[in-house]
Order: sequence, then structure tokens, then C-alpha cells
Amino acid sequence: MTQDDTPGEAPCFAHHLVGGHVVDAATWRDVNRFRKAERARLYAARRTLSQEELRAESDSVMGALSDEIGDPKGRIIAGYWPIRGEMDLRSFLGDLTLRGAEVALPVVTAKGAPVAFHRWHPGCAMTRGFWNIPVPATAEVLRPDLVIVPLLGVDAQNYRLGNGGGYYDMALAALVPRPRTIGVGHSFCEIVTIFPQPWDIPMDRIVLGLAP
Repeated sequence: MTQDDTPGEAPCFAHHLVGGHVVDAATWRDVNRFRKAERARLYAARRTLSQEELRAESDSVMGALSDEIGDPKGRIIAGYWPIRGEMDLRSFLGDLTLRGAEVALPVVTAKGAPVAFHRWHPGCAMTRGFWNIPVPATAEVLRPDLVIVPLLGVDAQNYRLGNGGGYYDMALAALVPRPRTIGVGHSFCEIVTIFPQPWDIPMDRIVLGLAP
């Protein structure tokens, strides 16, 4: 995925517009540089985790999510397919389907467009989507009432630092009413601020892994 922070389209500094929002060009340039540096730092921190540490943090997050969600029967819950060292919650998502939930994965259908959420279940046929991320082979669109969102960093106001494409923010902004969001990440994800911009959408709840 791109590491340039955009809300889905290239910034037009000549008009001081980004994704339809009026922004100060100099301020956005500084924020973008800051976010790139934070991404590099946090990606590096992820790479230091062993497989055992990754599993331990994922297990602690899955336990907390189970308590947070409660009975999932009849709900439509979006998860994600882990990339770049993200929390691996696939066994938890499979358990949700066994307990009566419908589960969806985010799918990038076009660059610069909101992700769609396609039905997934354990063992379903998968194919490679954008950036070779596995996605359900059958495009059955669901509208989730809860979205579990992977985060790279998160600030004190629950604004997340993601991979930088803006796809989740676009998707959440387009869903009315907006689904509940739970951001999940590693134990070291907390930062003071991401300097949120007009298109950034804060998470409703944050669940971080327990430090090994």
C-alpha cells in the first residue's frame, strides 16, 4: 500500500484542496512528513517482534475483542486480512462465523475509492486483489455494523495512523449510519497525536496487544 497520507486522491496544493477539504499546503506538507517518519519508526518496531511475540499480542487482542463484542449472532462484522505484520485475527473471525455472525473483509475495488466489504468465511475461495492482498473470490457486498480496523499508530483522541491510502476513512465516511469501529494494534502503537486532518475519522474504541 502507498505510504502517502491522502483521503483517496492526490492533493492539489495549488488550490489548497485535498479530497474536497480546504487545507493549508504548508501545514499538510509538515503533517505528511511527520506521518511518514512515524510510519517508518512503527514498521521498524513491528519487525523486531518474534513470531511468538506476535502470536501473544494477537491472542490478547482477540480475547479483548471477544469481551468487547459479546454475542455476535446476527451481526455483520468486518475484519481484515493481515499484511505487513498486522495483528492476525483470522481465527477469531472464523469463530465469529461459527457463532452466527456474518463476516466481511475490506476489498480495494479501485485506487482512490473507498474499500468495499465482501463476505468471507473460513475456507472460502480467495484471490489476489490490489497489492496482492488476498480477498474473497466472490464479490458479495455486505454492509457491516461493526468494523475492526488495523492500526499502525493511534493517538490520544483515537485517531489512527494506517498505511496511508485513506481507504478506511473514505469507506467509513460513506456509510450512513456509520458503523461502530474498533481499532486494533500492537502494544507500542500509542503516539501523542497524528495531527488529524478534516478527513480523518477517529475510532470508537481501541484495543492494543499486551506487551510481551
